[in-house]
Amino acid sequence: MRQIFLLILLFIVGQWLVKALRRHDAHSAQRGGARTADGAANGASAGAANGAAGARGAGAQAQPQLAEPMIRCVECGVHAPKSDSVSVAGQAFCCAAHAQRHSARPSGRDAR
Repeated sequence: MRQIFLLILLFIVGQWLVKALRRHDAHSAQRGGARTADGAANGASAGAANGAAGARGAGAQAQPQLAEPMIRCVECGVHAPKSDSVSVAGQAFCCAAHAQRHSARPSGRDAR
């Protein structure tokens, strides 16, 4: 009975230690990221201890990435990123082939 109680107690203490170490690591990482951002603002180099990952992490926090706007192709109706789209005569297309196909269609009185 004492052995089971001792094993349970060791397990609980081990879990507590693991959680404490994780909290300490997370806290250290936050403080290290703040130092990297402060160093970049003052013009100081990040240094070998902080590494390149810390410098990238601080830059990512400063400027959040926004989602790219999507456009709807006039020809097929597919939504495509605006940077990949083709604009012809104020209309947006998902690719150059659809822009050519749409412009080749007769319009107005010729369409009848």
